[in-house]
Amino acid sequence: MATSSLAFPSLHNLNLDVPKTNPRRRATAVRLITASIKDSVPVPPLSATSADVAPTVSGNSSTNLPLRQVPGSYGIPFFQPLKDRFEYFYGAGGRDEFFKSRIHKFQSTVFRVNMPPGPFIANNPNVVVLLDAKSFPTLFDVSKVEKKDLFTGTYMPSTELTGGHRVLSYLDPSEPKHAPLKNLIFFMLKSSRSRVMPEFEATYSELFDELEAELAQKGKALFNDAGEQAAFRFLGRAYLETNPEVTKIGKDGPKLIGSWVLFNLGPLLRLGLPWFLEEPLLHTFRLPPALIKKNYQKLYEFFESSSSPIIEQAEALGISKDEAVHNILFTVCFNTFGGIKILFPNTLKWLGRAGTNLHTQLAEEIRGAIKTHGGGKVTMAAMEQMPLMKSVVYESLRIEPPVALQYGKAKRDLTIESHDAIFKVKEGEMLFGYQPFATKDPKVFDRAEEFVPDRFVGDGEKLLKYVTWSNGPETEGPTVGNKQCAGKDFVVMITRLFVVELFRRYDSFDIEVGASPLGAKITLTSLKRARV
Repeated sequence: MATSSLAFPSLHNLNLDVPKTNPRRRATAVRLITASIKDSVPVPPLSATSADVAPTVSGNSSTNLPLRQVPGSYGIPFFQPLKDRFEYFYGAGGRDEFFKSRIHKFQSTVFRVNMPPGPFIANNPNVVVLLDAKSFPTLFDVSKVEKKDLFTGTYMPSTELTGGHRVLSYLDPSEPKHAPLKNLIFFMLKSSRSRVMPEFEATYSELFDELEAELAQKGKALFNDAGEQAAFRFLGRAYLETNPEVTKIGKDGPKLIGSWVLFNLGPLLRLGLPWFLEEPLLHTFRLPPALIKKNYQKLYEFFESSSSPIIEQAEALGISKDEAVHNILFTVCFNTFGGIKILFPNTLKWLGRAGTNLHTQLAEEIRGAIKTHGGGKVTMAAMEQMPLMKSVVYESLRIEPPVALQYGKAKRDLTIESHDAIFKVKEGEMLFGYQPFATKDPKVFDRAEEFVPDRFVGDGEKLLKYVTWSNGPETEGPTVGNKQCAGKDFVVMITRLFVVELFRRYDSFDIEVGASPLGAKITLTSLKRARV
């Protein structure tokens, strides 16, 4: 087994000792789940490979590939960006069809297009799109691309939304503040190492008790709202040793975060309103930061009062208290809470759709490993003996990555390879990747559109380098010199814990799935308690 990705390299200094294991690939009879991408426009035929053996995909120039001009055009300024924006948000098939139709039109996974929001929020909506697993990693190579102020793409939200500071997510690694701020986040992760597992178990036991009570009373239980309360409660307990619900913030945390995130990401979101309301409200003009200042101040005061050890470390690193608090807030609320808000419901969606056969196998594996390798408790060592559970988590991150959009600006004239051609881009051009297409590349993944629970078991681990939800390959780790998510391994670990706690407690469950602006809307219709 390739232990580099499974033993959480960025958490090595957190005293989480994980034994090396070598599980064989197991035969798993599960129902295959197909990703929800419309098929009304056919994609050019692409050769498929085995899900168990990764094909060779090299970043080096291949002499047998033809040199092509990047197809597509940006059209008439102002008018074409508006047309592209309307099609992106409101066209049949949504944004998946927006990209798929252009792959078909240009017979290429690399092309030019305008990305939202465009006028009047973004000065320049022109991008070169990278939609395959071979070209997409260009966006992670900070020797080739600059990441300054590109976290949200072709526009940057006002710094009034972050206390006047450009927080870590908007900094390029070459900027002086990047290293100390990322080291601060590493410190926050390290200092929480002894609290994560017990606080997760306690918090999510509370959540499941609440969901069971609601299900018994109403015949169904809404996961999202209760899940967001649990997520913020857990993060407060794990990171800050504080339950936010017993402070002045009470149970308002998720609501305060939601409204603040809307002011940051509004130009990229659909709320389900009629287009003639949504366009001027969200996509044409920025929402005034002053409207959200009071809510943001409540969040700021909570983190200021609860983060003393982290603030002390920040000051030792030469970071002012004010800048530290805004960065802690952004990391916890936007990055981590925002990730959980999307990832946990999506994971439930794929697990629920897979059905009882997979549920039974996960329950048996999880309970058996806890008994045999954990002494009846959930431990890191026990979780390493759960290959199907780990694969399910990676497959959820692959098929529906919580971060869909990636950007980078070419630092110099570059050549970029897809599977089929070599393209030249010029210094200063904006590169954009839509991650769900790169991580469902049929030239890398067999049955790429399907949820295959045991895809990453055994030899399937070779494919983990193509799981790139964290702004980098799953087989690599975050450093101060790259833009990979500082909490990459933390997110994988808590998603594993979520699946483990679910199947420790329940034999199976049933769900209904709806749509929401971020992630899936999950309604639990049954929870079948584990047979004692």
